[in-house]
Amino acid sequence: MNARPAHLLILGTILLAIPPGRAAQLFVSIDGSDLNPGTRAKPFATLERARDEVRRLRLADRLKGGATIWLGSGDYVRTNAFELTAADSGTANAPIVWRAAEGENVRLLGARKLAGFHPVTDPKVLARLPEATRGHVRQLDLGALGVTDFGRMSSRGFSRPLTPAHCELFFGGRPMTLARWPNEGDWEKIAGIPESGATKDEHGGRLGKLGEGFLYNGDRPRQWQDTSDMWVHGYWSWDWANSYEHVASIDFEHRLIKTAAPYGLYGFRKGQRFYFLNLLEELDQPGEWFLDRKTGVLYFWPPAQAQQASGPLSQPEVLLSLLAEPLVKLTDVSHVTFRGLILEATRGSAVQLYGGASNCIAGCVIRNIGDYGVTIEGGTGHGVVSCDIFDTGDGGVSLDGGDRQTLRPGGHFVENCHFARQGRWSKCYVPAVLIGGVGQRASHNLIHDHPHCAILFNGNDHLIEFNEIHHIALETGDVGAIYTGRDYTFRGNRIRYNFVHDTGGVGMGSMGMYMDDCVSGTEIFGNIFYKVQRAAFLGGGRDHQVVNNIFVECNHAVELDGRGLDSSPVWHDMVDKTMRQSLAGMPPGLYREHYPAVKTLDQYYGPPGGPAIEGAAFKGVPPEGNVVARNICVGKWLNVYWHATPAMLRLENNLTNAASSFVRPPGEPAQAKDFALRRDSPAWKLGFQPVPLDKIGLYRDELRTSLPGLRNGH
Repeated sequence: MNARPAHLLILGTILLAIPPGRAAQLFVSIDGSDLNPGTRAKPFATLERARDEVRRLRLADRLKGGATIWLGSGDYVRTNAFELTAADSGTANAPIVWRAAEGENVRLLGARKLAGFHPVTDPKVLARLPEATRGHVRQLDLGALGVTDFGRMSSRGFSRPLTPAHCELFFGGRPMTLARWPNEGDWEKIAGIPESGATKDEHGGRLGKLGEGFLYNGDRPRQWQDTSDMWVHGYWSWDWANSYEHVASIDFEHRLIKTAAPYGLYGFRKGQRFYFLNLLEELDQPGEWFLDRKTGVLYFWPPAQAQQASGPLSQPEVLLSLLAEPLVKLTDVSHVTFRGLILEATRGSAVQLYGGASNCIAGCVIRNIGDYGVTIEGGTGHGVVSCDIFDTGDGGVSLDGGDRQTLRPGGHFVENCHFARQGRWSKCYVPAVLIGGVGQRASHNLIHDHPHCAILFNGNDHLIEFNEIHHIALETGDVGAIYTGRDYTFRGNRIRYNFVHDTGGVGMGSMGMYMDDCVSGTEIFGNIFYKVQRAAFLGGGRDHQVVNNIFVECNHAVELDGRGLDSSPVWHDMVDKTMRQSLAGMPPGLYREHYPAVKTLDQYYGPPGGPAIEGAAFKGVPPEGNVVARNICVGKWLNVYWHATPAMLRLENNLTNAASSFVRPPGEPAQAKDFALRRDSPAWKLGFQPVPLDKIGLYRDELRTSLPGLRNGH
């Protein structure tokens, strides 16, 4: 049980307090009327009417105490985004709070509830279904319900822009699977590539030309009668780059698939994973569905517990997402809080927030979202607090603000939030928490069950602390639980007191904290790593501090490479172009003052404002200035390779045989408290400082009154 940290009580009071008694009180109910005065007895019917009333009260100078808009129980079905602008702002002393009435379930819903499913009787359709499934699949004519806008499937994934998803089916609060082969959890492998146009990649393999397609094994596709809207999803060349691609043609004789332009991939590689999807003939297990966009008929095999032998589809609830916009959109709004709401089933993001100051999404459940849960761009001091964010098509929360040219902080934060099952569609680089700019914070969050990384950051002066992260990298490789890379100017970032454990990884595996491609200057302090493949990974960078951490059963605890010294084209181009350009793009005086270690790059790139050292980039930049000190390790300790040497590391007072240092051996499932040290551990004499184990992870507050069970995702 984690008590709320004392230093956060004041912050919570500011953000979450109901305005004082003189604040305006407005009421909304799904049974109300917009002709009503908005009182408790005669509430409004819509959020827009309440918004307009707040504007009217402001013009009449009657909002000196702010306002609370109380939403009554039920579903507020959205056919467009609920939008607020600067005209809807509060002030620090008179905030505007949109919140669920006490004890009520209030849902902003971007979906249509579906009912009326019945068994399939059309002989032509039955003939396309696998024989064993014909008695289980149900159908519903969406056109008869007036539903004709299904959205469109589009290429998405690595290098593709985020776009609103096509309609999705949700059953019992969880997303269902678009009919696919092989079934979920299994993959096909690319059988080969046409040699026409194939090229050699930097690792010695061969990549097939995108326009030439790829080869598959076997003859299963011959049974598919209609492939006009067939798609493929795969990790086409690398285990860290996936995408969904429309099939332009399929040659059954030569077993050749060609995908449709435009192309956004590297190429196709033999042996890489993929599957086919959006095929009626592959609707062959519970939880799968298919929409015939030509006829408007939806086919669904519901999970077994909700289906009678031959009767209609019964409860739980069935939803089809229709809204192609965010549920809530705030532009240049300040001092507004949304509290205690359920935001569910939109094809876009749940909340988009641009500009403004000090807005908060508090105590909300955000689930079954097509894109991101919450995106924050610009402005200052926005927060997402004590929310549950489950089952998003892309990432969870994106925080971007501040100014890297002046190092002005954005001050955004995500705190005490539970994230599970992000990346349903895009998979890679859509983390639970995405951080950019300057001066954001991610703290006390629980993040798990993600195909790729949990927290991805770029920029400066961010704080990532007290988070618990487990079961990530479940479908990808060459990825970190906490991840950044490829910029010498990402400085001042602190990663402390996090518990990372039981991580996954395929192919090249995964890391706990991945300082990729020569990124530099990160502080990694007081973290716990348990059963992590490669825990603290320094990928060629400089000036990192890996201090006071606990490593148990990792492989290895600390790794250092010297990729910045590599002479191969990929690393030469990265060092000489990408890194040089990013360094040149930042104000040299400001960065040298705030981050003195940046000055050590002058010997490789020349002084700021002066001529570059001729040929310096060709010599490479060594991974110097890294400190690894006062760490505790049980298991494999250090691995130094790829042009790096141990002499490039400053190693001090590390305890590398610490199995007897713990009060009790870590249990299963692991908890942060399992890593308490004995009073007589030699680590204390080496200068090890106590890690506040009881503060790691979620905590109870007025919004989160109970904590999830261990490894409980919902």
